[in-house]
Amino acid sequence: MRKLAAVAAVMAVVSVSACKKTGAGEYEVQKPVVGTQTDTVTTPTMSVGTESATVNVPKVEVKKDSATIKVPTVQVNTPSENKAKNAKK
Repeated sequence: MRKLAAVAAVMAVVSVSACKKTGAGEYEVQKPVVGTQTDTVTTPTMSVGTESATVNVPKVEVKKDSATIKVPTVQVNTPSENKAKNAKK
């Protein structure tokens, strides 16, 4: 497994070093065959710009409204309050 990784690393270094830029968007690549074979590879071009678009958005109205909601409550009594409450009963 280590030998395979080492061979892959060497091939990556060789393939990167075998490229040379020859013009705008063109690279000269040497293939590792018996001897070397040189090919010219042309890279694609890209143009970037902006364009206007019309988008329909929904109209949202905000109205004030009220509702009655039951909210749970919790009352905590200390032990001394419990004694006093039980003593009154």
